[in-house]
Amino acid sequence: MTKPILYTCAGSRGLRATWAAEEAGAEIDLRILPFPPRYLAPEYLALNPLGTVPLLIDGEDRLTESCAIAHYLATRAGPSLLAIAPGEADYAAYLDYTYHADATITFPQTVYMRFCLFEKDKGLQEAGQAYAKWFHKRLVKIEQRLATREFLCADRFTVADICIGYALILAASVGLDEGVPGSLKAYRERLTARPAYQRAVAREEAGRKALADEPREG
Repeated sequence: MTKPILYTCAGSRGLRATWAAEEAGAEIDLRILPFPPRYLAPEYLALNPLGTVPLLIDGEDRLTESCAIAHYLATRAGPSLLAIAPGEADYAAYLDYTYHADATITFPQTVYMRFCLFEKDKGLQEAGQAYAKWFHKRLVKIEQRLATREFLCADRFTVADICIGYALILAASVGLDEGVPGSLKAYRERLTARPAYQRAVAREEAGRKALADEPREG
């Protein structure tokens, strides 16, 4: 079986995919791009006209949604404890929290980052801070779910934890941690202590460093 190719930027949403691959023991050809690739790696647009990361290429199949890629890599070789199957307890919750990660949690983070970090010169910080508050208010569902659980679904670590966990990891790195409840910070600590997570981060960082060390033309 040919290894899927994962294009991503170190620390981006693609970390969900790299992490899932490490948890599942799935071999991938990891290719780290400079950020933002649409400007710094324009040749990438021939593969993904959106210019976004991650992108997974597996034969004729192409996926561009990080949560979908994480689920795909976790189950590509067959049923996995990282996913919850139809008919299994918490199947509906597994789907809900996996999709909740981007649709409700990461979305306001992205807008905040654009207005308050990447495009500060446009004077939209006030709007960005409104999205920061949106993000913090939307954490209540996760907080309540984890009040009596170690993990989100089926009393075990799954892709749903990877997808939600990444949003909490991102919050810590972009200045959104002040409004994150202590219980969710503890949950994040449990997730980031996992060996597979640490391997994924190290692997992406090694790729980023190799990219930075490449000789430049001119």
